[in-house]
Parts: sequence; structure tokens; C-alpha cells
Amino acid sequence: MTSSILHDRDFSWPHSRFANLILIIVALALAATSKLNASSEEDAKPVAALDTKYQSAVKTNDATTMDQILADDFILVTGCGHVYNKADLLEQARKKEVTYERQEEEPGSQKVRVWGDTAVVTALLWVKSVQGGKPADYKLWFSDTYVHTPNGWRYVFGQASLPLPKVESK
Repeated sequence: MTSSILHDRDFSWPHSRFANLILIIVALALAATSKLNASSEEDAKPVAALDTKYQSAVKTNDATTMDQILADDFILVTGCGHVYNKADLLEQARKKEVTYERQEEEPGSQKVRVWGDTAVVTALLWVKSVQGGKPADYKLWFSDTYVHTPNGWRYVFGQASLPLPKVESK
């Protein structure tokens, strides 16, 4: 009777090429997966600062800073369904079509999530402004998407909610 049991010298699991290949594949898969998960606060800090800088540039109609932050193919979609591109926003800033008293994120509302070369910022924004002689004072939620490029982080897509209903003080 012939034995069909493999001898240690015929198949040594820890030292086989197949086992090494499997270990490499598993290690690479784990490394890739961990890069896709939302990253640490350390990864989010530069994006958070950049988004705050962008909001400040909008407030002061600083088209130069806005131009540096916005990607060339940038798109903004408002809660009303209006779509604006980079050129639209830069023209509005250069013409100073809106005068802002406030254009700031509510303290503590900003949350940044980073997945590899993509980051999403969500925050509650307070806008107090005058446009075309008409005053506005409202809050809205927004989501801003940034992509890391060879030239740094760029703001590629924004989406804003409708203005939120006013909350009466009690």
C-alpha cells in the first residue's frame, strides 16, 4: 500500500513559494484597504485649513486665493439646483457682486474625512450678506470635495443645502 501523505520535505507550508505569494497578496490587500478607510486627524488638518481659507476668500471676494484653491473643472451645485463653475465664482468675486458680513463655518461643525487622495468637508455655514441691495442671513449645510493633485489639494466639487429654517430663540 502506497501512502498518499506528503512528507515534510515535499511540502513545507511556511517555506513554499505558494505560501509566500499568499502572504504577500494578503499584506498588500490589507495595506490598500487601510489607505481607503477614512484617515486620521493628521491627514485631515491641511484640508480643513484649506476649506476655512476658501470660505475666508469668498467672504473678502479674494478671487486670487479662490483661483489657487479651485480646480479648473470645479462645479458647485446649490440647494436650488443652480450649477456654477470656477469662472462663474471668480467673476462674481471680482465684480464684488456680494458683500459679506459673515461667511464662516459654525464653530465645531466642520468634519473632514480623507480617503487616499480624496477628502470631503462637511460643515454648517452661516452666511450674512447683501447681494443686489437685498440682505440675506441664513445657515446651510455644505459638502466640499477636495482631490490631492501633484500641486496640492484642490477643491473640485461643492454641494450646498437650501437655507435652513430659522430657529427661534427661547
